[in-house]
Amino acid sequence: MQELTITDLESGQRLNKYMMKYLNQAPSSFIYKMLRKKNITRNGKKASGDEILECGDVIKVFLADETIEKFRVVNTKNPHFDRGSKQHDIVKSADSATSDGSAQTSRQKPGITLQILYQDPDILAVHKPVGVLSQKAKKDDYSINEAIVDYCLSMRILSEKQLETFHPSISNRLDRNTSGIILAGISLKGSQMLARILKGHTCEKYYYTIVAGEMKQRIHEKAYIVKDTKKNQSKIQKLESPGASMIETAFTPLCVKNGFTLLQVQLFTGKSHQIRAHLQSLGYPMAGDTKYGNPAVNRKLRERYHLNHQLLHAGRLVLPDIPEITDPLPAEFKKIADGLELKFPTSH
Repeated sequence: MQELTITDLESGQRLNKYMMKYLNQAPSSFIYKMLRKKNITRNGKKASGDEILECGDVIKVFLADETIEKFRVVNTKNPHFDRGSKQHDIVKSADSATSDGSAQTSRQKPGITLQILYQDPDILAVHKPVGVLSQKAKKDDYSINEAIVDYCLSMRILSEKQLETFHPSISNRLDRNTSGIILAGISLKGSQMLARILKGHTCEKYYYTIVAGEMKQRIHEKAYIVKDTKKNQSKIQKLESPGASMIETAFTPLCVKNGFTLLQVQLFTGKSHQIRAHLQSLGYPMAGDTKYGNPAVNRKLRERYHLNHQLLHAGRLVLPDIPEITDPLPAEFKKIADGLELKFPTSH
């Protein structure tokens, strides 16, 4: 028999979900069978599994240790995280987080520096650099998601024991070559809150980019997007068709000069490649975009600035009941904007 006491981190979820994480190799039918037979109880009473767990609840699992071991694989440690290795230790630098919420830098792994943009007990916002995955695509990848888990372990936000039943996870994804703000729930409450916000579209998302062509007026447009999964490429169309999804995007020109436009993009829907494909369809290809951009323009920018990826930055998020989160433009973006004489308005 094992006795489990629910903490703040684990409260707020249904008992059956909690048990499926704890006995992570057991089929759901086994969990429900054990509940029916009172082999799993909550506070000494029979439970159906639909109960919402509260801090202090005691879950008793009346199973042999051999049975629990059979249905439970404990793998809390990130294979890239070695608490005895100095290169993965969290190091607070001179610009580490202060009481006014300024950026904190934490060294996670050679090549990845985790910059904290906002943090409270439930939510973490970090900067994702160009070239870094939001989530791993292969088993051995090290993404922002793994870096966040390592950060939580090193800063003792979570313990390895707590990771058995809750794993921090990012709530929004950016393409590998898009930089900017990544949100993550570092508690169950935070994860659930972010899921509600993003699903309910109550989050304002603003991106910044440079496009070829001079956009003189703001464009706010709804259209439809169709994804070609074989080519990993999307196409924008005006009319609905089978397999198409509605999208909505607003493009606000901030500075127009020398055949280029510095844009603020507000994303109302979040489909794969939405901004890049939408801009192409409007005749304003994104600078550096090898999939949807203008090859001649990209060649000039590559020769002059060594730009080899789309110039797109998720720089501002406005969420309910949370201070506005901003992420300054990366140095490469600023260098190219300055070279093209594209300036942000002083009021922006």
